[in-house]
Amino acid sequence: MIQLSALLTMNTPATPPVHRFSLDKLNDAVIREHFAALADSQTLIEIVDARGQDHALMAIEVPVRLHIIGPLGHYAFSYNLAADARVDGNVGNGVGEGLRGGSVRIRGNAGVGLGVAMRGGTLAVYGTAGDRVAAAMVGGEVLARGDVGADVGVGARGGTILIGGDAGPRLGDPQGDLIIFLRGKAESLAPGMVETQLRKRDELRLGLLLINASIRADAKEFRRVVPNQLLDVERSRKRGEVDPNWR
Repeated sequence: MIQLSALLTMNTPATPPVHRFSLDKLNDAVIREHFAALADSQTLIEIVDARGQDHALMAIEVPVRLHIIGPLGHYAFSYNLAADARVDGNVGNGVGEGLRGGSVRIRGNAGVGLGVAMRGGTLAVYGTAGDRVAAAMVGGEVLARGDVGADVGVGARGGTILIGGDAGPRLGDPQGDLIIFLRGKAESLAPGMVETQLRKRDELRLGLLLINASIRADAKEFRRVVPNQLLDVERSRKRGEVDPNWR
């Protein structure tokens, strides 16, 4: 068994201590074992020598702060529960699949299937993302500052998607309660989806999402893309003191 002390290096006392692990020298299972020993610490864990490895940092169950320096491959962070991670590099396909909680911020581009089958947490990409972002999503938040591909949100039954750029064809899915905030243009909407202006409550919610994801944008620049049935329900609600509508 590799000793934990042999795997860690510390910064000078003038700055918060940083624990460092190398993806080249340790397999993912061993790294995650040692995360348990650091879970109660508020210090940052650096992951170095990231070179596009697949299946990296999956199924992390403990609350740790991670800074990954370099690109990651396919299915990174899948099924994570509590990690707060930042990646300085691009990622492959299926990143954040089945994410259950925590947050992942990717300062690069993402491939196909970002956030597929997510159940919770926040997944943010500061570049572009490919097709089928948040497909089969149930809950949580997916944010892309740049453009996204086709079939975003297909099969989704809940959650929130924020798109800072343009979207490809067939945006959304009318069968659930998925809400999409779009700043750019969509090549086309999925049948049963409709674009509408933000309500006041949406502006507040979107503003918080942008702040939490460290994305500089004005909420008023976005529109909502929602199922037509949901919009009909909203419009049919009574307005007044008993059942107010704060549009």
